[in-house]
Amino acid sequence: MSRLQQTDGLTEEQTELLSLVRQFVDEQILPVATELEHRDEYPQAIVEQMKQMGIFGLMIPQEYGGLGESLLTYALTVEEIARGWMSVSGIINTHFIVAYLLLQHGTEEQKRRYLPRMATGEIRGAFSMSEPALGSDVAAIRTKAVRDEDEWVITGQKMWLTNGGTANLVAVLVRTDLGESDSPYKNLTTFLVEKEPGFGETAQGVTVPGKIEKMGYKGVDTTELVLDGHRSSDAQLLGGVPGKGFYQMMDGVEVGRVNVAARACGVSRRAFELGVSYAQQRETFGRKIVEHQAILFRLADMATKVEAAHQMMVKAARVKDAGQRNDLEAGMAKYLAAEYCADVVEQAFRIHGGYGYSKEYEIERLYREAPMLLIGEGTAEIQKMIIGRRVLEDYRIKG
Repeated sequence: MSRLQQTDGLTEEQTELLSLVRQFVDEQILPVATELEHRDEYPQAIVEQMKQMGIFGLMIPQEYGGLGESLLTYALTVEEIARGWMSVSGIINTHFIVAYLLLQHGTEEQKRRYLPRMATGEIRGAFSMSEPALGSDVAAIRTKAVRDEDEWVITGQKMWLTNGGTANLVAVLVRTDLGESDSPYKNLTTFLVEKEPGFGETAQGVTVPGKIEKMGYKGVDTTELVLDGHRSSDAQLLGGVPGKGFYQMMDGVEVGRVNVAARACGVSRRAFELGVSYAQQRETFGRKIVEHQAILFRLADMATKVEAAHQMMVKAARVKDAGQRNDLEAGMAKYLAAEYCADVVEQAFRIHGGYGYSKEYEIERLYREAPMLLIGEGTAEIQKMIIGRRVLEDYRIKG
């Protein structure tokens, strides 16, 4: 086994699970990933197998029908799946963020209503913060929920929902201006919106227009969500209380950033595998290109970045599992892993030379997928702001 991306201190159960997932990736995902990606086809057969394996319930506690595993186990599983095809790992990412939000912030009634069916994959989750005119400024959300006697009426347009079409439960962050605070962050609320899978009008006042065409990250559906007078109730407020949505979502995003870091680790590992394999097959000037010092140096740089990103991702997951605030570690892991992934993929692409530009070679797909990781769950600039502010808390000069 490769010395890269080894994780110390795993239990026998974790090791066995990851071995099973790795075998699943090698046998069921890698052989079909590029073909499905080129057709932008949803991997339904793969999803059904993940349901049977219990992956949709990986972090959901056993009392709600899940496996009750840690964030670390989940992140390492995502790393393996992303090595096979990043889009498949995206299918479970938003699902787990919603499950995590319910576990940490939901009422007991909400947990018992949704989590057992989320564990089996019967209910699939998506979450929504972004809007067409909204980048990283979450406080500028315009989608609004207005009180109408015993109900809420939600109107607005959301953007960039992963699993927007296939999900049937969406955690949506909206504005509820109740006049209780001057802070825009305390006037945001998370609603649990139920809908039918598919496109068009999927529930009363809920429309999913269709898939957004993307450069990469194909197969998984990315959509808009239009809310036009959608009626909801207090029972669908996450936690049952308005005004806590921003803090709930940020908690979930920390989990999401560990996930994106794990995906970047998986993609970069696959790019390294492809690069080192091709370098040992391709000949130039009478010898294998791996024998040229320039290529050997490139492989050394790639391997070092693959390993460094993995270890930082593992640390971020373990800090969260310990019940500690991990925005610093998650921000560092997401930033470093995504940047390193883009670099490792490009270096593997360069090793392939002209063949890397051909759709017949897997590295072409990875080259289009890696940029999404630079943006997902916050850009590099956002991560740097988080990291800088948190570091300053520890190193601020006193007096």
